[in-house]
Amino acid sequence: MNKVIVLGSINMDMVMETDRLPKVGETLLGQSIDYYVGGKGANQAVAAARVGAKVSLIGKIGDDTFGSKVYKHLEQEKIDVSGVTSEKNIFTGVASIFKLKEDNAIVVLPGANMLLQDIETYLTENIKSDDILLTQLEIPIETVKKGLSLAKAKGAVTILNPAPYDEKVIDMLPVVDIITPNETEFEGLLGYSITDEGQFEKEMLNWSRTHKTQLIVTRGRDGISYTTENEVITIPAKEVTVVDTTGAGDTFNGILAACLAKEMTVSEAIQLAGKGATLSVTKLGAQTGMPTLEDIDLF
Repeated sequence: MNKVIVLGSINMDMVMETDRLPKVGETLLGQSIDYYVGGKGANQAVAAARVGAKVSLIGKIGDDTFGSKVYKHLEQEKIDVSGVTSEKNIFTGVASIFKLKEDNAIVVLPGANMLLQDIETYLTENIKSDDILLTQLEIPIETVKKGLSLAKAKGAVTILNPAPYDEKVIDMLPVVDIITPNETEFEGLLGYSITDEGQFEKEMLNWSRTHKTQLIVTRGRDGISYTTENEVITIPAKEVTVVDTTGAGDTFNGILAACLAKEMTVSEAIQLAGKGATLSVTKLGAQTGMPTLEDIDLF
């Protein structure tokens, strides 16, 4: 079976429920706290593994309690973690998420993620031409560039989820086969805002005519849009009761990579990944809402 190799971040997410954020100098009592393994790299690896892909993760954790818990969790998800290394004297990445009634506020401490650099040996020995490399931007940008270049040189399919957006993405496009921005990140690629649906489709077509990279834009409740043969195709999202949108984009990207590893067409992969992402928002938490193939079939 072709592999999905995910190069990316690994965090422990601490979700604290509170009525409001404290003012400077104020102490508040919250309602609850939950711990979830997170980080876009770990999330996308889990999403791909849940639908039956053979998945390897390249990342870095700290030599601490969170690091040990994260490592065991990823093993339980049947992910090959031989590419996950532990760094002494640094903490595992942490996201402190303050869950309010109407929205969230988040503080991310990257920790060990920003020390992920030495990936050449692992990738050279483990990736082959039929594999998929999936990466994002919560690790050093130079590491992302190196990973994409090494995978491309091996003939593997490369997928870049440009989140959080960095303008240096433009320089990486020659080694990116598929790019998966959300609407805000697509505007970052363009360098300006889009005002209406007609302009959105026009800009997608113009961008695709200028670049060889396949463009897939995730649009939340408006579904997923992608370009093919001078046409923009939009797959609408099915209406569901939304509980938590955290991780929906990661679910999409992980399932997309898994489907391509199974040699589905891009169109087939997008449709299945879109259904998985929609299903994921019906449960609380990023990874807890990620579906299996059976879940998607029932949906």
